[in-house]
Amino acid sequence: MSTKSWVPGTQCIAKCDHAKPKAGELSYHKGDILTIVEAGLGKGVYLAQHNKTEEKGTVSASCLREREAIRVDPSLSLMPWFHGKISGPEAVLKLAPPEDGLFLVRESIRHPGDYVLCVSFQKEVIHYRVIYKDSKLTIDHAQYFYNLIDMIQSYMKEKGAIATTLQKPKQKEGTKSAAEELSKAGWLLDIEKLTLGESIGEGEFGAVFEGEYMGQKVAVKNIKCDVTAQAFLEETAVMTKLQHSNLVRLLGVILHDGLHIVTEFMAKGNLVNFLRSRGRSLINARQLLRFALDVCEGMEYLESRKFVHRDLAARNILVSSDNVAKVSDFGLAQVDPKSTDNAKLPVKWTAPEALKKEQKFTTRSDVWSYGVLLWETFSYGRQPYPKMTLKEVKEKVEKGYRMEAPEDCPPTVYALMRSCWENDPGKRPSFRKLREKLEKEHRSWEPTPGS
Repeated sequence: MSTKSWVPGTQCIAKCDHAKPKAGELSYHKGDILTIVEAGLGKGVYLAQHNKTEEKGTVSASCLREREAIRVDPSLSLMPWFHGKISGPEAVLKLAPPEDGLFLVRESIRHPGDYVLCVSFQKEVIHYRVIYKDSKLTIDHAQYFYNLIDMIQSYMKEKGAIATTLQKPKQKEGTKSAAEELSKAGWLLDIEKLTLGESIGEGEFGAVFEGEYMGQKVAVKNIKCDVTAQAFLEETAVMTKLQHSNLVRLLGVILHDGLHIVTEFMAKGNLVNFLRSRGRSLINARQLLRFALDVCEGMEYLESRKFVHRDLAARNILVSSDNVAKVSDFGLAQVDPKSTDNAKLPVKWTAPEALKKEQKFTTRSDVWSYGVLLWETFSYGRQPYPKMTLKEVKEKVEKGYRMEAPEDCPPTVYALMRSCWENDPGKRPSFRKLREKLEKEHRSWEPTPGS
């Protein structure tokens, strides 16, 4: 067996209990998630931090396995038991040989818009019509569910209105169970260990709550609609691949009542509101530059992974309790890449070439958006292109118009903004170049006494 070599930041899962550590060793239980902090402490020995207790100590590589990224795979399904439009007789054939509790769900051919739950019981297949009413689903008009995932989970626990509890899903050919894949890779969390607090925001796709998971403060995005949840599975798969200190960290997902995406909690909310609510009197230009640098480092990492964000804006930057800015929602813009619906594009942040019919989204179009984000940052959260309609913005920018520098913005920073807004994408700097210039700028602004 070859010796493992993990770089700092690698997430690992404990394969066994280590409850009686020697001095300097880390204590953990099977299934706990640990982050490698330092390598090369001896053969197969690492310094690691426990993701829950935040304690640090040495660990042996033989007791850990790397938390795998999930492959973005179209066959990964939250509903592998959903067979779409098939007839009753076809469902009966699929549920052979008979086995109590073997089941599938199909679309009703006779009642379009409704579903049918088909369950094998005592060598028969029983077909239960699932009625769609007032945006909810029901079989018996007594119990109502938000979506199919929710309904199946409920009947797997107790039979309620049906003949037997659901035991075994009949998977549709060519699908893989997302629950199984997430579980195997170590990303599936336990709903029992999650405590949900108050709502901290309402996204386009569902509510965001603050919560606690195994003693750690977290943010939880809950997506109830199963079609949207399925699309979000891709965002989640993307997030498992991307780990950087300036990207909001995915902790895992919970499959219950739709999909819960659990991320680290960012106590100070998004950058726009943070800047607007505090203003010039509380935040100096050096701190603004630090935020700009944080975002740039996160984006340089995405650039190195050939990943395009598509919706970079100050509203999608979150601020931690110790004032670190992190990029969030970096999978969202990809949820529907086939949609060429310009109405949904954030026009004021989108590069001219990406607003055209071909929609050329690249790292260089992200750089354009970053220029707008710099403007938002140094104007303390003002809306870009003040007092202009979206139509005016689109027309004027195409003709060469660029925003003026925000009040008191350092000329060097404004020059960087302008370089991000070059009409020719090839002339815009890379995030690496931008970071080098911002770092140089940051070093030159040594804080004056009392600042």
